[in-house]
Amino acid sequence: MTDQLADHHWGVEFPAHAAELAAVRARLDTWLARAGLTEDDRYDMLIAVNEAASNAVEHAYGPGEGGVVHIAADARPDGSVRVVVSDHGTWRVPPPSLSTRGRGLLLMRENVDEVLVDRRPSGTTVTLVLGPRHTTRGTYNTSPHEPVLVTECSGWVEVVVLGDVPAHAAPAVRRRILTAARGGAVPIVVDLRALGERSDGLIRSLRPVAEAAAAAGNRVIVRAPVNGYARRALVAAGVDQVVDLVPHG
Repeated sequence: MTDQLADHHWGVEFPAHAAELAAVRARLDTWLARAGLTEDDRYDMLIAVNEAASNAVEHAYGPGEGGVVHIAADARPDGSVRVVVSDHGTWRVPPPSLSTRGRGLLLMRENVDEVLVDRRPSGTTVTLVLGPRHTTRGTYNTSPHEPVLVTECSGWVEVVVLGDVPAHAAPAVRRRILTAARGGAVPIVVDLRALGERSDGLIRSLRPVAEAAAAAGNRVIVRAPVNGYARRALVAAGVDQVVDLVPHG
């Protein structure tokens, strides 16, 4: 493993083995600190880079096939930091089963401001950008007091909303749903029979959930009572235009 180090640039090439990742993270963290990033910003970028590099290690090359992973980082004049992770393999999509795998892209998007993925026969390149005014969002931690109950079913995810979902809960609710649904790749059904009157957080979270699902070729199904508060709130906010709003049977 050889570092390419300059005041505004850092780069490394290493064998595509999981055992290499810890040393790569440590070296990148040292350079990010030299570039002036705060501890929180470094943490967010390292989470995203680790996911991109792990994906390259696990999926770019077949069993027994040797390969390398490249990482190049730049501190740009506008105060942003860009990290590019690339390989020369052929991307192998993980199986569509519901598991903890396949959520790397979601974590990248949750921790940095811009994620670009370029998959070609010659390899995959992932570009991660931390903007100059990046706000640390942090990764999602499960809480026993969540307003949503998520159940991973056979080939789909059911989300049951329990009580009020205030506006400040929107980011956690969105991450909870999308994490279970692998970034929208798994169909989502949302049950709103028990939704409370404070629904701003749910309404704010459903639109990005629907957009992520649409990008993966899915639609979000929302079940709500025909004459209930939940349906009126969704229609008033225009969310019914991006989800399939159906009555309870």
